[in-house]
Amino acid sequence: MTSWAEITDAVGVALGGNRTEGRQRLLACWEGTVPGEHAHRCILAHYLADTESDLPAEIAWDEAALAEYAGVRDEDLVPLGIPSARGFAPSLHLNLGDGYLRRGEAGKARRHHVLGLAAADVLGTEGYGAMIRAGLENLGLRIEAARNAGAGTAPPQAAGPATGTATGT
Repeated sequence: MTSWAEITDAVGVALGGNRTEGRQRLLACWEGTVPGEHAHRCILAHYLADTESDLPAEIAWDEAALAEYAGVRDEDLVPLGIPSARGFAPSLHLNLGDGYLRRGEAGKARRHHVLGLAAADVLGTEGYGAMIRAGLENLGLRIEAARNAGAGTAPPQAAGPATGTATGT
């Protein structure tokens, strides 16, 4: 079984700028999990998505993170400093909505935007909560711009997903 310490170390490497090594460590942690370890797999898939340069692979990891989230109990993320797993759902929907929008699937993006907003009631108004709310607001604006443009996709962004997670991506 992969420990939370191993996972947070791998996330730290990935967030610290060494994307390749971070990805390798995250994948090694993933391989150390088994079905049923939903919290571990949810976090790992969430961060593995951020290491992808291939949009379909990024979305696949984001979908895996959300699928694993369904089995996460509210207290399962306490070891990561997340007092309620419910606070992680808005970020998962934000990332998935962003990926779908960049792939030109505005309808799916809108669905996850709405789900993210609905789950955001558990977020605080500062720090992490403010960052996720701002990301959701930005996603909503991009979805509206895509709808108004009639093209089904938003204008490209200079950076990756307009997102945030509990540890800072």
